[in-house]
Amino acid sequence: MLDELLGRAELKARIAELEDERDALAGRLEGESDRRKDAVRARQDAEAEINRLEDRVTELEDRVERLSGDDDSLDFRGTDDLRGDRLREVLARLESVSTAPEGALTAVIDDDRSVPSSVESAFGDRASLVRRATPCIALTDDAGLVSVALSPPRLPEPFDAWADSFDLDSAWFHPTDATVVALVRADLFALGRYEDGGLQYVTGFESDVKSAHSKGGFSQARFERIRDDQIADHIDRCHEALDEYAGDIAERDANAGYDTNTDADADSDLVVLGERTVLGEFRDRAGLTATVDASGDPEAALAEASREFWTTRLYRL
Repeated sequence: MLDELLGRAELKARIAELEDERDALAGRLEGESDRRKDAVRARQDAEAEINRLEDRVTELEDRVERLSGDDDSLDFRGTDDLRGDRLREVLARLESVSTAPEGALTAVIDDDRSVPSSVESAFGDRASLVRRATPCIALTDDAGLVSVALSPPRLPEPFDAWADSFDLDSAWFHPTDATVVALVRADLFALGRYEDGGLQYVTGFESDVKSAHSKGGFSQARFERIRDDQIADHIDRCHEALDEYAGDIAERDANAGYDTNTDADADSDLVVLGERTVLGEFRDRAGLTATVDASGDPEAALAEASREFWTTRLYRL
């Protein structure tokens, strides 16, 4: 009552209101302070993460540069294409190398992105040259006397192993007496097999396939359809020739008392060479396929293609 008469009630209410506002502002200030602390910590953490990532990027860039093999000062000591007697001579030398246990490294690498750590360690800086030679078989010894890579016609499944000698299989480099070679182009077929290390021509033929569109006559689209049909007919003839040859071999083996199992692996010794555009038609039945450049009549073209295929590239690292 007295407060109201003296006007103090209104002042007390105002004081209480201001105190509430003060407390609210103090709470907001404390919250902002906490948020600023969180923001500072977040910024510091972000800066640390940025620094870590920048260091990682620099590390990876250095590694890419080191592994790219672009250093002009690092190159093969030499390369050679080996075949026939020269190939046999070089392989014999490598096979004659004898070391202490786990002194000779053999590594089969089918992809430059999958070089094993054993190769990285053994070849050091020259591991980049191994990458440039892939797919290959890399060979070195613990004394560094041998440092080469071989790119053979038949690359085995990847492996790497240290032993007291190099692990090399003749079948990776040479045809066996069971090897059958077919040459397939859009207009040519040739078939041969190896006996006593030599290629024996079996059969072959050429098909009439249009090679160019004349100025007059029918349209380009019709020309392409006719040509595609001719190539398809030619491919069918090629498959028929392979089937007939396989049947003859099976009959001969059966008469000789050999096992004539004709499961999915029956054509594992068939090598089909030729144009990239038609090779896909034979991958399901061939153990190996490869593109080659070969011209001439069927027999001459087959000999040229086989010579090109059974060549091993030697890299001196």
